[in-house]
Amino acid sequence: MFSQDLRRAFLKYFKTQGHRIVPSSPVIPHDDPTILFTNAGMNQFKDVFLGNSKRDYTKAATTQKCVRVGGKHNDLDNVGHTSRHLTFFEMLGNFSFGDYFKKEAIGYAWDVTLHVFGFDPKKIWVSVFKEDEEAFQLWEKHLPAERIVRFGEAENFWSMGDTGPCGPCSELLYDRGEAYGPAKNPHEDPSGERYLEFWNLVFMQYDRSISGKMGPLPKQSIDTG
Repeated sequence: MFSQDLRRAFLKYFKTQGHRIVPSSPVIPHDDPTILFTNAGMNQFKDVFLGNSKRDYTKAATTQKCVRVGGKHNDLDNVGHTSRHLTFFEMLGNFSFGDYFKKEAIGYAWDVTLHVFGFDPKKIWVSVFKEDEEAFQLWEKHLPAERIVRFGEAENFWSMGDTGPCGPCSELLYDRGEAYGPAKNPHEDPSGERYLEFWNLVFMQYDRSISGKMGPLPKQSIDTG
């Protein structure tokens, strides 16, 4: 499958699920001084997550052009050292602004993984935030518990930057096999070369202030990419 086919199939799937297809925003943000470049699909929806702006839709899907050469999400130092890092890429993502939450986001991701991407379900692992029992139990409906792993805040709690929307996340990982290392599970593969992350589901629940304190967002939302 070529990249244009993947892009088209992803957007088509979410359009049939009632999502508005939204164009990629510029890679240089015009109204957000907290980031130098657009580094994630959720950037253009930041004010929507915070409750400071409204759209005429509650579900969206995008293919966002991203640059990661500094700040919290910096891939520059990894380029050339791994088989998967680039400074520029397109991020496929689906979003909910107070419409659906964990159950539906996980269901969509599993459906796309099997029926759009065509991945072998036996090759899929999932990580969840160590305290997120709800996400763990939801994933158990789709794959064995032994292929659901728990990680701490560094790996499975996502934030755009030092401040702003954030929340626990769940990553989908593809086991590329022993050719990429002997690790028996993602815990034994800190490089991420064998168990390749291909999708991150962020359960947007909190707003982190400049002091580091977190308060609830106006609505529980979904940000994936």
